[in-house]
Amino acid sequence: MTIIATDWVVDSSTKNIRYIGDNHNGASPSYVTVIDFHRWLQDLADDAAFTGDDELDITVQTPSDRSTDNIITLINNYNIDDVAAEHIFDGSIVQATGNTIYDGFVVIGASSNIQILQNGAVIADDWWNSNGGLNPDTANGISHRFMLKVRDAGLDIDGRRIVSTTRNFGFTFGEFRINGSARGNNVIALTQSTDLNNQTPSGTVAAWTSILNENEGYVGVDADGNGSPEFYYSSWELGSQSVSDFYERMKYLSREGSAETLYGLSGELFRGVTHEIDVDNHTGTFVEPEAISWVGGTGQLLAIDSVASAAKVWMQLLTGVAPTNGQTITGLTSGATVSVNGTATERPVSSPFIGQSTGSAIIGAYGVGVGSDDLTASDLVTALDNVARTPPNNVTFSVNGLVVGEDRILVGPELDGSINVSQFTLAAALNADNVATAQISSAIPTDTPSSGTIRIADDRGLYRRVEYSSYAGDTFTISSVDGSEDFAAVNASLGNNVFISYLDKLAATVTETFTSVFLTNRPLFIRVRDGGDSPIKTFETTGTLTSAGGSSTIIRTSDE
Repeated sequence: MTIIATDWVVDSSTKNIRYIGDNHNGASPSYVTVIDFHRWLQDLADDAAFTGDDELDITVQTPSDRSTDNIITLINNYNIDDVAAEHIFDGSIVQATGNTIYDGFVVIGASSNIQILQNGAVIADDWWNSNGGLNPDTANGISHRFMLKVRDAGLDIDGRRIVSTTRNFGFTFGEFRINGSARGNNVIALTQSTDLNNQTPSGTVAAWTSILNENEGYVGVDADGNGSPEFYYSSWELGSQSVSDFYERMKYLSREGSAETLYGLSGELFRGVTHEIDVDNHTGTFVEPEAISWVGGTGQLLAIDSVASAAKVWMQLLTGVAPTNGQTITGLTSGATVSVNGTATERPVSSPFIGQSTGSAIIGAYGVGVGSDDLTASDLVTALDNVARTPPNNVTFSVNGLVVGEDRILVGPELDGSINVSQFTLAAALNADNVATAQISSAIPTDTPSSGTIRIADDRGLYRRVEYSSYAGDTFTISSVDGSEDFAAVNASLGNNVFISYLDKLAATVTETFTSVFLTNRPLFIRVRDGGDSPIKTFETTGTLTSAGGSSTIIRTSDE
């Protein structure tokens, strides 16, 4: 590309070569390839005498030297500044005897807007995106060509490493790492396309603040429903939003230009776990999250298996290289330390950090945890142990059309059109105050809600409402709450009836629900009574809890 000579000035006394034309968003900015920049300098240097503001001619020292058409060295103290570098492309310029280097970058792909992470931060001024991408070569699939300073004052800037990202809301996210730029052109491969699972207006997604991370740090979640938690570096709760809303919200938080903070980092800088590290020799108490450092690098601690006695840490690398065996990692907020025990394990980074959406389910990225009550059997999450888990099929049954504070609801197992009061029998008598457990005659079905209520027939024939906090095998763990669990005065003998009351309460909302793990179609009996200020005739019906859940809406027939 031929240089626009009037946009440049050369000062022979200072050896400064400066761009004086329009800026990127001006009326007519100009750009020049490194080879044409060199040719222009050499053309000036062979003149008998300089004219105008370009003080180069045959009497001065040679300003530049060509290694290749893509590598030019400014010599004899001639130099450009950062502004001039923004208007030169298609190669590298080396100056100050190699102490300052601008390397060339070529973006291959369809993105018109990319961001660059350098030295642990997002470069704030993304001038290379001006006019939809500077110096494109669309015929060859190139969207941007530009130079970046990678060495300054004799020191490489973070080892000449950069991470390029495309995080434009409504489009697919991507990233590309260069672990040390070379002279000439360095290829950045970044593409984007419309994300069909991310088409909600950003202003709408901005209001979905009920989606919250209940834990930034090491947290157990029983995503696969086996009764034993796995560990993640988050525990996101969806609030009133769907799992597809959750995916869009995560993209919104980490989008280009985000003002949000994730794990103590700018949302735009946050990438997720990059390394898992075995550690020992723990001192002090770490904070989750916090900035960490070691000789040769910095990072952000995202999770640690014990803040006071750690065996593993998980971090996002920010600058330098991952710590090596024996190095000390220091928390910059807490002052706590650990020693690296072995070789750090690099973990793949997802773009976006949350993982991918199918439109109705989440395929979670490494270590990203979601509350088990928000997951379905269609989702897939991968814990920090790098094992993927499929959640159980959590299903919900709803009773609709209730009057708050008046309607009493009872939902139990159904048999022959009524409540199956003999669903189970006691395998051990209850004859003490504040009984802690209730053992039944068979294994408790796995579609029983994780906590709730059961009805136990005492020896008078009354079915007591007893709350349980958990169960395992054939035994419910009883909660002492209201005296119903006191069986000293009136016992419940071996063989007495027991049934699960899936809903057993005074309506607190117009729709009451229970959630369980689908096992098989479960026949249910529903009864609603209101004998209060606006009494209704007892409403009774049957329903079925299926693999898709279920519901029933009561019919309110006045009893006045």
